[in-house]
Amino acid sequence: MIILLGVLEEGLVYAIMALGVYITYKILDFPDLSVDGTFPMGAAFTATLILSGVNPVLTLPLSFLLGALAGCVTGLIHVKLKVRDLLSGIIVMTALYSINMRLAGGRANLPIFSKETIFTNSRLTSSLPAEMAPYTVVLILFIIVAVCKILLDLYLKTRSGYLLRAAGDNDTLVTSLAKDKGLVKILGLAIANGFAALAGCVYCQQKEVFEITVGSGTIVIGLANVIIGTQLFKNIPLIKPTTAVIIGSIIYKACVSFAISHGLNASDLNLIIATLFLIILVCSNYVNGNSGKRGKGHAQAAKH
Repeated sequence: MIILLGVLEEGLVYAIMALGVYITYKILDFPDLSVDGTFPMGAAFTATLILSGVNPVLTLPLSFLLGALAGCVTGLIHVKLKVRDLLSGIIVMTALYSINMRLAGGRANLPIFSKETIFTNSRLTSSLPAEMAPYTVVLILFIIVAVCKILLDLYLKTRSGYLLRAAGDNDTLVTSLAKDKGLVKILGLAIANGFAALAGCVYCQQKEVFEITVGSGTIVIGLANVIIGTQLFKNIPLIKPTTAVIIGSIIYKACVSFAISHGLNASDLNLIIATLFLIILVCSNYVNGNSGKRGKGHAQAAKH
């Protein structure tokens, strides 16, 4: 049960970040590496605010806004300065390392063990039955993830959301509607990095510590979550892509936990992540290749 709760907790935290990666990878087709910087930025900002006496709940929207600002910078570098998408993300990610260190007061490690967080709120813990104590963290995380998913689904149904999808699929359509496709991209990157920073905020409060290295490999984890979820459930219309991404995040964390529990060391985590990601990409390409061949076969059969 402890292992299962741990998988759910880690999976739900990274599911928030994966929702942002879903926007850049699946909707905008933008390889945004700045996520590796905005995730720890949310954590550093949160630790600093909590140590300053700010209400832990307020750190959630504040971290989202700070991440959105970083996403805007990535978008502006790409759109206005005409820097390639991959390079613009790398530039912001590199710059954010120094900014995150400044946010944490120059410290690579900033603990908040003695402070109240959204998970150690005295009012919340006292209002819940004692039997619910082991599940408090999962319950709070589930509520946060559900709110993020619902808000994202609602946004994607708006006019702005449809324009965001069009910017990734057919940017000439956005231009034909007299809209600036560059501004649409910037908005998408802002939302995506807002989710990444929010995930970092939640992660910091769950672990009760900020570490500068926490963002290492974030984009790889996010991509793996998105690919697992969208590939497994792409033929099930009842499951929305955002729901699939959340489930994919939990499945991915379950795979990592399984590998560690069967003899691999925690120091092998990056190796496990890289190996899993490679397997996921190969399987995804194989499935897509087979479906493409079947589609061509049906088309040729129809002609004959």
